Amino acid sequence: MEKSIQNREARYNYEILEEFEAGLELKGDEIKSIRTGRVNLKGSYGKIFYKNGKPEVFLVGAHFFTTTLDPYRTKKLLLKNEEIKKLVGKTQEKGLTLVPLSIYFKSGRAKLKIGVGRGKKIFDKRELIKKREIDRRIARLAKGLK
Repeated sequence: MEKSIQNREARYNYEILEEFEAGLELKGDEIKSIRTGRVNLKGSYGKIFYKNGKPEVFLVGAHFFTTTLDPYRTKKLLLKNEEIKKLVGKTQEKGLTLVPLSIYFKSGRAKLKIGVGRGKKIFDKRELIKKREIDRRIARLAKGLK
């Protein structure tokens, strides 16, 4: 089983409201870089462009370690029309953005899990860190008692 490539910053910086699974339109040796785990999703995002009046979703800013192509090339996401319409409606709401969460393989095809997220405030992030530290302390104490 091949492991997935996670965007660890996404869930820390954004509150994910809804998730979608999309295919990726890849070229050249980009699939090889996914198989070897040499993809960086940090700082990347989803963007909706209109071509002939029809919306299309793209992955912008993801770094694929390739030798033949531009590593930051914008990649088209393959979604159903109803999913694209839903994403268009969601991203027009104030403060919502498309955030790539992970890349993985499903039935031999590369898939991208993309989420609709709202940016977290600094105090939300601090609360998350405090909660994580408390949970670790409790787990350490419980382990010591056994």
